[in-house]
Amino acid sequence: MNKLMLFVMAGAMAVNAFAQQTFNLGGDISMLPQYESAKTPYLRSTGAKIDDVIAYMKSTCKFNSMRVRLFVNPDNSTDITLVQDLEYVKNLGKRIKDAGLDFMLDFHYSDTWADPDHQAIPSAWKDTSTKALADSVYAYTKRSLKYLKDNGATPDFVQVGNEVSYGMLWRNNADRCYASASNSTWKRLTDFLSAGAQAVREVTPNAKIVLHIERSGDANACKNFFTKMKANGVDYDIIGLSYYPFWHKSLSTLSGTLNTLATAFPDKPVQIVETAYYYQWFPSGESGYEDTTGTWPGTVAGQKAFIEDLCAELAKHDNVTGLYYWFPEANGTAGVLSTHDSSNNRGLWDSSSHKLNSGILSLKNFLSEKEALSIEGVAIPKDAEQNKDASLYTMSGQRVSYMAAPGIYLRGKKKILNK
Repeated sequence: MNKLMLFVMAGAMAVNAFAQQTFNLGGDISMLPQYESAKTPYLRSTGAKIDDVIAYMKSTCKFNSMRVRLFVNPDNSTDITLVQDLEYVKNLGKRIKDAGLDFMLDFHYSDTWADPDHQAIPSAWKDTSTKALADSVYAYTKRSLKYLKDNGATPDFVQVGNEVSYGMLWRNNADRCYASASNSTWKRLTDFLSAGAQAVREVTPNAKIVLHIERSGDANACKNFFTKMKANGVDYDIIGLSYYPFWHKSLSTLSGTLNTLATAFPDKPVQIVETAYYYQWFPSGESGYEDTTGTWPGTVAGQKAFIEDLCAELAKHDNVTGLYYWFPEANGTAGVLSTHDSSNNRGLWDSSSHKLNSGILSLKNFLSEKEALSIEGVAIPKDAEQNKDASLYTMSGQRVSYMAAPGIYLRGKKKILNK
């Protein structure tokens, strides 16, 4: 029996950890109802009107999942984009579910943005002891999920916190979870995450729990974070990452991070739950931004090229099972955003013409490239991956000149399903 045959047979019998995984493609569409209320037009490249943006993203762009953020009481914020209270999220979540898509719920556990620079305790949570805050996380998560479930908006994925790389629910700087922080500081964070996870398991036991950080540009930081999670027994299913190349470095850096996570946490799939790229007004000389326009110009074509390159890179990593574009629905101001808000320059519709940018149609590459490598959950043997010629093989390892019968065939790195 030749070596290729042995690998093929082993691959057919011993599927890798993620081979039968359903891949998720979508976006965070938390502002879509606001644009719709402002009667902002959504147009195809021809100028034809898109009547139902969610249906269009599903049918034409092949999105199968949508993400929505939730704030405890956004009325306490002066940011006009923060309207996503529980009632708002229930209505949008039900639309997503009714459209036949998966729904990812993103708990911010704050009245305002929760991210690496901001993790403010909700104003209503007066007792800020660790136990009281953990109890609040548990009760709020449970109450919110029950309300969504009772109203036809049961999430399929739940983010317990948003970009919690440095912790959450900060009282002061001492609560920030730096690599050098004490074990008690990290334990404080993991108590909160565990409280949220417990509520998810109790109310929506079929939902997958996502732990979301933004350190995709630092493999060691990612490994350290999830090592802390493991050491403290945090219950979760999926590693969620933000990846913006102007903040998180090159695709080769992202690749290194994904490889590190695959080695260190082989049982944890990874989803890129936020990504985006500029199609106009790329920031110039702003602190914290790396100028990536030499690789991808800050144009519609550059945005499309970034999306295509990202999808091609993610296809190389078996542990990556999801990709979500952040704020794809950004589409002008209309009282929703300021004219030069940076987020308004990274959406997938042109803010002036209201016509879609071509990059939105390239996002489906993520699914097509992933699915080409995992037909019916059969793992590709390493010898077949390394085969550089165009030879065609059956799954029993026999070299053939054409696909004579229905089934799965191997050619180089691709699996081909002959119906």
